[in-house]
Amino acid sequence: MTVKEILHQEVSALETDLRELSDYIFANPELGHQEFKSSKAHIALLEKHGFTVEAPYAGFDTAFRATFDSGQPGPTIAYLSEYDALPSIGHGCGHNMLGTVDTGAGIALSKVINQTGGRVVVLGTPAEETTGTKVDMTNIGVFDDVDVAMCTHPSDENTMSGTSMAIHPIAFEFFGKPAHAAEAPEEGINALDAMLNLFNNINSLRQEMRSSARVHGIITHGGDAANVIPEYTRAEFYVRALDTPYMEVLSEKIINCAKAAALASGCTMKHTNFENIYKDMITNETLSAVYNENAGDLGIEMVPEKLGENGSIDMGDVSHVVPSIHSYYSITDGKRVIGHTPEFRDCTQTPFAYDMMMRVVETLARTGVDVISKPELLTDIRTEFANQKV
Repeated sequence: MTVKEILHQEVSALETDLRELSDYIFANPELGHQEFKSSKAHIALLEKHGFTVEAPYAGFDTAFRATFDSGQPGPTIAYLSEYDALPSIGHGCGHNMLGTVDTGAGIALSKVINQTGGRVVVLGTPAEETTGTKVDMTNIGVFDDVDVAMCTHPSDENTMSGTSMAIHPIAFEFFGKPAHAAEAPEEGINALDAMLNLFNNINSLRQEMRSSARVHGIITHGGDAANVIPEYTRAEFYVRALDTPYMEVLSEKIINCAKAAALASGCTMKHTNFENIYKDMITNETLSAVYNENAGDLGIEMVPEKLGENGSIDMGDVSHVVPSIHSYYSITDGKRVIGHTPEFRDCTQTPFAYDMMMRVVETLARTGVDVISKPELLTDIRTEFANQKV
């Protein structure tokens, strides 16, 4: 039997374990950095299959690093698991199945790695929906010993790994002076006026923004009483662009909008990052082509991404330090179902989704086998990655 034939048998043998893991996390949704049950469930399964696990990891209580080393020379393949849920909705982004697939791929590859050499790493990466711990992991060098990194995400289409939008989450605070709004308004400095100026300034800037860019925000504190000149206001904005350099240029323009708003109203202004900044996703097309071919062999027809419909993912930062892919797989059986909804959440409980889960586990594991067993492929992956950084 070939390695991939053995791998197919190993994946089939994992189905019960993986369905139980996905269902358990579905039934126990936890928000980012609170995923204690979810991370423990992943860890327990990985340890059951012989992985050495470090947890907590990278300074996060619900992160982990699970390693299976063949003890033989070869590259390191990393699969990245997510398992955080959304407020109220639960697993409306399907992370119960996302993490299960990537953990399952790591376990499946570990079953044949003694024949191929190399090492398998499964990283538990909390809070993708909010702070994005992959950014922090990237910054502290977690991927320095990794040769390729892969992550897959449930969707309503089988979409090839493509791009994502760089994002800068900026909070603006304006500080004024309170006064009685009827008796002595001239004694006040209106922080709400500054905030409204900021929104108007940004709207005036939109004509000069690239059409692919996005700026959207909310006021989180607009004042305390209608008869008091507001002394303090706060807003949160996301500044997004298809590439990191333009995101940085646009962020500076948005900050200048806030400075002008403060100057016009007489307020002082403070801006901070309320979440991690994400870089754009740069797909390693060589690695992606291998994944797409393996998917096709297993009956998954991959389609290109639709430009203009991509959001922001913390996998983007990973792709800037190690060759990476972040593909999508359908769990909706041909139906258009929007993510972050109860309808999408419930799709993870269907026979179609379970079938796709196992196919994608095998696709990821087969791709890992190809990278480990074909030195020329890894050379091409590395060459493309080196050229993208020039």
